[in-house]
Order: sequence, then C-alpha cells, then structure tokens
Amino acid sequence: MSLNKNLSISLSRLSAEGAAEASTSRLALVVREVLLVLAGTSVIALVGQLRVPLPFTPVPVTLGTLAVLGVGGVLGSRRGVTSALLLALAAAVGLPVLQGFTSGITPSFGYVIGYALVAAVAGRAVQATFWPRRLGLMVLASALVYVPGLAWLAVATGAPLGTVIGMGLTPFIIGDLLKSLLASALPARPAPTA
Repeated sequence: MSLNKNLSISLSRLSAEGAAEASTSRLALVVREVLLVLAGTSVIALVGQLRVPLPFTPVPVTLGTLAVLGVGGVLGSRRGVTSALLLALAAAVGLPVLQGFTSGITPSFGYVIGYALVAAVAGRAVQATFWPRRLGLMVLASALVYVPGLAWLAVATGAPLGTVIGMGLTPFIIGDLLKSLLASALPARPAPTA
C-alpha cells in the first residue's frame, strides 16, 4: 500500500513538473514570436525612413519595400505579414513609423497596407532553391504593393487612372526591380515543417 502511494505521489510530481516545463516552454515560444515580430516592424519602420520626395506625387521613393522583402524573407511569411500589419496599425493610430517619422492614413497609406502582401510572397520566395524562380517571386512580391497602393491613391486623390499610374507606379518600377534583385540574394531556406 505504501509503495503504491509513493509511486502515485512520484507520478503526480513528474506530471506537475512536465506541465510546468511545457507551460514555460510555450511562454518562451510566445515571447520569442512577439520579439521577432516587433523586430521586423522596427526594421521596416527604420529602413523606411530613408526617402526621396518627388514633387509630382504624394508617394515618396523609400526603402520600405526593400525592408519588407527582407523581413518577409528572413522571418517568413507569417511573421513578415504580422510585422507589416503592425506597422500599418501603428501608423494609423498616430505613431511616427512612416517615412520622415510621420504617421496617419495618408494618400500613400495603401502601399503600407500592401506591405503585408509583399511579406507574404517574400517569405515563400526564399524557399525557392532555383535563383531565377526566387527572383521572379521577389518581383511579384514587389509588384503586389501596387494593388492596394494605387487603389488607395486613386481614392485619396480623386485623380484619373492615368494620373494615378504616373504618380504611383511609373516612377518606382526600376527601383522596385533593383530591390527585388537585391532581396533575391537572400539565401534559400527550406519550407517550415508543420
């Protein structure tokens, strides 16, 4: 009887220790994920500060897209998208995370929303071991920023489509191709396991 009782107590202690270790491990994983997302958001915000304003458009030339390509490529799609969405949320609530340490829902805010699309595809692009495929996916990622960017710019300015394309697409194509080329140099990395 005493042996059964001691065995039961020992098993209870082991079970409690295992549960405590699992709980600590889960907490450490959550903290790690939060820190990685915050780091990704910080990189996008800081690199995006570099800008060249253009006199004919409210959309400046920045390195924000390059930062998002890198964050998505290094952290993966899920963390990259979360980092980009956190940046958009921070800007929307007034934190100075956009180019020139500004914030708010500006005429170029659609591009900030588009960063999530860029990060999603960039996170997948680095899984391609064939470099031309990785480059093609990085170009696609860069191009996706224009979908919400141009739509938002059209609504915000009320300009006709031709003018919107001249303000929000044409001046940026070469730069985005160069950013895609640079981001495609990130090392290939295997797809995450489930």
